[in-house]
Amino acid sequence: MSRIKNIKRLIENAETSGDEIARKIALTLLESVLTEADPKNAMQRALQLKEGTLKIQGKIFDLESFDNIYVIGGGKAGGGMAESVENLLGEEIAGGCINIPIGTKTRYSTKRIFLNESSHPVPDESGVFGAKKMLEIAQKAGEKDLVIVLLSGGASALIPYPAEGLSLADMQEITKALLRSGADIVELNSVRKHLSRVKGGRLAQACYPAMVVSLIISDVVCDPLDVIASGPTVPDPSTYADALSVLEKYGLTKGYPKVTKYLEKGRLGMLSETLKEGDACVPKTHNFLISTNKDVLHTVAEEFKDRYDIQIFSTTLSGEAREVGRTLARRLMDAAAAYQKQNSGRSKVLIAGGETTVTVTGDGRGGRNQELVLSAITEIEGEGICIASMGTDGIDGATDAAGAIADGKSYSRAQAKNLSPQVFLARNDSNTVFKELDDLILTGPTGTNVNDVIVLVVTKRV
Repeated sequence: MSRIKNIKRLIENAETSGDEIARKIALTLLESVLTEADPKNAMQRALQLKEGTLKIQGKIFDLESFDNIYVIGGGKAGGGMAESVENLLGEEIAGGCINIPIGTKTRYSTKRIFLNESSHPVPDESGVFGAKKMLEIAQKAGEKDLVIVLLSGGASALIPYPAEGLSLADMQEITKALLRSGADIVELNSVRKHLSRVKGGRLAQACYPAMVVSLIISDVVCDPLDVIASGPTVPDPSTYADALSVLEKYGLTKGYPKVTKYLEKGRLGMLSETLKEGDACVPKTHNFLISTNKDVLHTVAEEFKDRYDIQIFSTTLSGEAREVGRTLARRLMDAAAAYQKQNSGRSKVLIAGGETTVTVTGDGRGGRNQELVLSAITEIEGEGICIASMGTDGIDGATDAAGAIADGKSYSRAQAKNLSPQVFLARNDSNTVFKELDDLILTGPTGTNVNDVIVLVVTKRV
């Protein structure tokens, strides 16, 4: 069964046979990306259990030396990760709690790990409920216990627990404001870490003196462990001063005085900082990065190398979505020109990963992937070329789409429907255009998150 629900329709939307081939190639690669990014695959590769010992990336843990094993954490891949670790360890697990996105619990079957549904991207009280349960488990874990922490993209919002003196509403409002302002994930998380009781290494501190094994799936460009999920088990290099500077950068200090005052107290040394190197819990905390965008793209490229002339040109794409879209469009057109001169038999495929941002100035609907593709179609034309961009979590902005696909005829198709790509781009209304063109990529929540993937295809004009 296809993970892209409307894949057949997306291929049929091509107006020429060359465009049909290009679309099919792009969508086939995106299907493979979603399969490879499945957290169960990552867990199976990372964990090896043999005769009472757990081996993770070469490090051995003697499970018989622990009195109890607990499992806590959360993220968009949390359900699949929890199911995998329970299938592996079974009754060895004494209990646990994982926060996962609303509407996904029925996909998974766990008996010893409680799956708690919570909200993303704006946190809610159900997330706080789960976070409290996790802290209860962490704080009761003793020196001879093992706490396995499962973390993946989305956990920053899915595991909220406001610092003392702050409310969930405070966290919700500042999160919304930062998202609207175009703050990147590093900036967003530096603020969230300093407003939380679990982020910025505080969860690892709560687990001490227990042993902590943290299994992490990255949704952040360049995979900084302290940024992924806001680093609940990782020392935090950022400070209250850094968090305060983010609010100042986006002009949010006056609009959110309660949060600003709290961060200012921290900057003045009146509040305890997040986890730093040298803390007693650090030597007993082991963090393992088990899946990344780079891992997934390299596996997919290897899978298709005999069929296509395939190249990964970046796994660290970032910047304003519309600017990146234009740059990629020019790269696609250059590749098309070179391809026609070479008269190569194999289709040319360029793939990239990363995460762009959108600075919202209009009142439309969309997401970074849709905006990237909408920007690109103003620059591409011709037959046998295609660009597709998709969030591997299946969610692009506040829409039901994972992203969008376009070819060299998309601009003229939009104009035929009286849709000016430039006008809709100015409104940040990419979703409306691709909805009318029926070129939204629809997957629903995928149960994983390893950033975004962009595919550029050049094939023969048939």
